[in-house]
Amino acid sequence: MKTVFKRPESLKPVPFRFCPGCGHSIVHRMIAEVIDELGIREKTIGIAPVGCAVFAYDYWNFDVIECAHGRPPAVATALKRVMPDRVVFSYQGDGDLASIGMAEIIHAANRGENLSVFFINNANYGMTGGQMAPTTLLDQCTTTTPSGRDPHTHGYPLRVAEIMATIEGVRFVARTSLDRIKGVKETRRFIKKSIQMQLNGDGFSFIEILSPCPTDWGMNPLESLKWMDEQMKRVFKTGILKDTEA
Repeated sequence: MKTVFKRPESLKPVPFRFCPGCGHSIVHRMIAEVIDELGIREKTIGIAPVGCAVFAYDYWNFDVIECAHGRPPAVATALKRVMPDRVVFSYQGDGDLASIGMAEIIHAANRGENLSVFFINNANYGMTGGQMAPTTLLDQCTTTTPSGRDPHTHGYPLRVAEIMATIEGVRFVARTSLDRIKGVKETRRFIKKSIQMQLNGDGFSFIEILSPCPTDWGMNPLESLKWMDEQMKRVFKTGILKDTEA
């Protein structure tokens, strides 16, 4: 009989330190499961940035490189070009990718680098205290927008997946959400598709994953899932935005 909850080989036997209800641990496990399923643990290199995602190297049981804030696409590009037989992916939060790293992700995508990018969108800067991020919703209260995000002062939330979909070098773009079982299963399927595309040499793929952050949102885990469904998904529509294989 198959053991449903058996720890993936690509996941170290250590407890997660993420806040209760955080989505990072779910995505970490799914990535590990897919890598095991494809039998590529010994040839996989993950790129961890600054932010809550920085802890990835404590959990994944394969090579992980830590790099400067926002620079994972540049580091991933170098690794993939020097070692094209490796599977290279970046795992980035919204503050890391959509703010300080916006130039890196745009140009790596425009070059059509054969990479997988997993973008965790929890609508704030998680590790540093819940400040406004490029993805923070209008009227959303954060530590730096206590009265809510005002478009006249702070601009509008960036829809990064939609931006990626307009770039010619990008082959696949999807946005998923972890607020329901359906979205979790869909996320795993797109993670596998992204890595398989890289194995096939198909080019740049981008998966945006809406993820809960109960601690910085000031909610309990159940409330955070409801807020994602009722608020986040109204702004960040889920689904496939671009698929050149279709």
